[in-house]
Amino acid sequence: MSQSHIQTSNTANRAPLYFGVMAALIIAVGVLQSWNSALFILNMGLISAIMALGVNLQWGFAGLFNVGVMGFVALGGLAVVLVSTSPVGEAWQAGGLRVLLALAIGIGAIVGAIVLWKKLAKGTLRSVIIAAWLIAGFFIFRAVFDPAVAAIEAVNPAISGNLGGLGLPVLIAWPVGGLFAAGAAWLVAKTALGLRSDYLAIATLGIAEIIIAVLKNEDWLGRGVKNVIGLPRPVPYEIDLQQSEWFIGFAQNIGADPVTASSIFVKLCYAGLFLAVIFLLITAMQLALNSPWGRMMRAIRDNEVSSEAMGKNVTGRHLQIFVLGAAICGLAGAMMTTLDGQLTPSSYQPLRFTFLVWVMVIVGGSGNNWGAVLGGLFIWFLWVEVEPIGRFVAEVVTSGMADDNIIKETILDRMVYIRPLTMGLVLLFVLRFNPRGLLPER
Repeated sequence: MSQSHIQTSNTANRAPLYFGVMAALIIAVGVLQSWNSALFILNMGLISAIMALGVNLQWGFAGLFNVGVMGFVALGGLAVVLVSTSPVGEAWQAGGLRVLLALAIGIGAIVGAIVLWKKLAKGTLRSVIIAAWLIAGFFIFRAVFDPAVAAIEAVNPAISGNLGGLGLPVLIAWPVGGLFAAGAAWLVAKTALGLRSDYLAIATLGIAEIIIAVLKNEDWLGRGVKNVIGLPRPVPYEIDLQQSEWFIGFAQNIGADPVTASSIFVKLCYAGLFLAVIFLLITAMQLALNSPWGRMMRAIRDNEVSSEAMGKNVTGRHLQIFVLGAAICGLAGAMMTTLDGQLTPSSYQPLRFTFLVWVMVIVGGSGNNWGAVLGGLFIWFLWVEVEPIGRFVAEVVTSGMADDNIIKETILDRMVYIRPLTMGLVLLFVLRFNPRGLLPER
């Protein structure tokens, strides 16, 4: 039997074992801590797995280095606000149409500059004309945009101060979040994919910082750092379940408190939705991976020069897969905001959480979709549980010391650093002893 067949067999045999261990860990949290905690870990782990699938599509299939994951995730969160919240009528009357007009002017100025660049002959005159055009467009845009934004943000700033959304079902916002992220990824990729991979990394990090800065500062769009709370949900509300006769009867039949049972029921509903999305994505990505398109992408990843010599449009295929991966990250962002029930732009930290998603992909197994899912679940489990476990161990070890003992105080105070320390150690051990990840690419 060839080495490749042995590796494929080992990967297939290990996958059920690893996922079984993950299930056992989550069940252990439910038994030893609470089922609410266990289901929280499961739901956020599933969302993390979807983010890891998006990054794995870009890196594992095409070798594209994206460090702006949180920017695309944030766009998915914004989509929930713009699609599912109710429109603020007073804000639209105060300046909504003027904001749309200003945005149209801005887009028109950019499109006009592109047209002038193509039409005019090369030379200093072309540069002067385009610069003058863009400067004039900028001042006209600001003259229309600034007063409109001021009027919108003055409307009930304590509870709104923004335009609101379309009032559509929140599930519609999930694919829209993917479209928002895909659009941003297309703009980045059109300018950066023809350059070296380090330039792509810089461009994606830059666009992530820009997106999050816009979300924090443009209150008219999503209330900025004042946050949008009370977002619609695709599952029942706990209070409605607690007041429902059928649910009260159901909770009594299983001997559970209706309040606790309602929280668990809601989290189970979310878990069902997230699992459905993951299985749809996995099915589509596995079909793509095993298709001629998937083999072409891996060939381009392994040797761009040879692929280009065979007539493959390397840049075009990179653009395609980069947009698809970003769309999956945007979808995950919309799901996460829906689960949280609020949009909090300050919680999107590009460097910190992008690193976490990359650890998920590397530990799970770059190039293996099931490995990305496993990495998402495992790393998120560690991220949540390692600090309370570490604190418990530290308290047991130092239980014989006085409360004012300097060693005990130092150990307990340093427990806040155990999360990044654990992530680093896990990454080092995997890279040292199993560099292809827990579930390597077949």
